[in-house]
Amino acid sequence: MTDTDRFDDDSTAIDREPTRERVSVPTEIELPRLLDFYELQTDNHTRIHAFYDNLREGRLTTTRCLDCEEIHFPPRIVCPECTGDDLEYVDLPHEGELYAFSAVRGGLPIGLREHDVPYVVAVVDLGPVRLSARVDGATHDDLEIGDPVTLKIVEIDGPTDEERVFYRFEPVPDGDSA
Repeated sequence: MTDTDRFDDDSTAIDREPTRERVSVPTEIELPRLLDFYELQTDNHTRIHAFYDNLREGRLTTTRCLDCEEIHFPPRIVCPECTGDDLEYVDLPHEGELYAFSAVRGGLPIGLREHDVPYVVAVVDLGPVRLSARVDGATHDDLEIGDPVTLKIVEIDGPTDEERVFYRFEPVPDGDSA
């Protein structure tokens, strides 16, 4: 307390000079890993790394329980039906049908420019499983329930040094479905 401090009736200093600090705002911000929606795919980071290894090789796979024969998607390390952990990877078809779809029109965080809106997300029926995925190469108005779609593998750049992949689907051109 100094001789120049003023006090109100409760003896609280009211004219004391507040402390000041200068902060600077960064001119560039690196995309934080928090905004990277794709999983790290090595055996050090996920117990379903075989799914990504297979996808990197061009195979869409998932797990099947050897105890109860249930097929799951996404791949699991424990069967949600019987809680068994004796699972194997099985191939899934690369072609399916649109079971449901919608257009995403809301904006995404800065830095996710590849996800410029609108884009289509869908539930694709592959027979053994239904899975959700983005559908490239079409607008909402181009599609109908039951349209055939085919697997598209997407390589992901940054922000890690790992080679990562993910899956999407795209419409089968007229006359090309199996």
